[in-house]
Order: sequence, then C-alpha cells, then structure tokens
Amino acid sequence: MKRIILAIATTLGLFTLAGCISDADQASINLSKAAEQFEIDRKIVFYNGITDEYVAVIEGKCSVETPGRQLEVTCKVGPNAFEKHFLGLSDNVTFFALQTETADVSVYHTRIIFKPQSILFDGDVNVDTGELTEDRY
Repeated sequence: MKRIILAIATTLGLFTLAGCISDADQASINLSKAAEQFEIDRKIVFYNGITDEYVAVIEGKCSVETPGRQLEVTCKVGPNAFEKHFLGLSDNVTFFALQTETADVSVYHTRIIFKPQSILFDGDVNVDTGELTEDRY
C-alpha cells in the first residue's frame, strides 16, 4: 500500500513540476517548433561590424541552426523545394534573425509533432558489390 501511495505522489509531483513553466517559455518553445515546420516568416541579416556593411539578407520561411562557428539556414521556397545556406561566423561578422509576422501559439499546451510517414524507410541504397567479396582481405 505504501508503494502505491508513493507512486501516486511521485506521479502527481512530476505533473506539477511539468506545469511550472512561464507563458513566455512555453510560447518560445512552440514558436521554435513552428519555425522548424517552416511556418514562421523570418528575415536573417548578416552584418560586418568592422565595415558597417550588410553581407547578406535571407527572407522567407526559414529554420536557423547555429552549430559551432557557423550558421545554417534552411528555407522552404516552394511546396517541395528547399534551400540551405551556410555562413561562417567570425569576430567581425554577426547575424540577427527577425520574425517578420506574428504567429498564433499556445502558452498552455506543448506542441508535439508526430510524423508516422517518417517511420517507413524511403531512401536510396548504394552498395559497392566489390567490397562484399571475401578475396578482398
């Protein structure tokens, strides 16, 4: 009986902690998910701080990733058409990404995206049969 009460109390405690997120944090999470689904219009500007010049501007439904010292921008330019741009960041080149329009997101619910079609394998197989023979070794 003590184990059942402890399990119920632990479950309730986890649900309580999961609900302790500010409206701003929840909206931010949902906006990020919307951007990853190409639902957010953005303007990404690359700026050279030494020369005071704009290096490049990318506009559209874009996702922005910053792995290391580079910026990767993936944009949806048509129903099934995408572009990917890269820019190396340095001491004098920086960027800023602006959301150009408002988006309706919930501050009460976490958006979860499930794509069952991604479970099925739909890829290319490239096999070099020369590597499969035993006389290679």
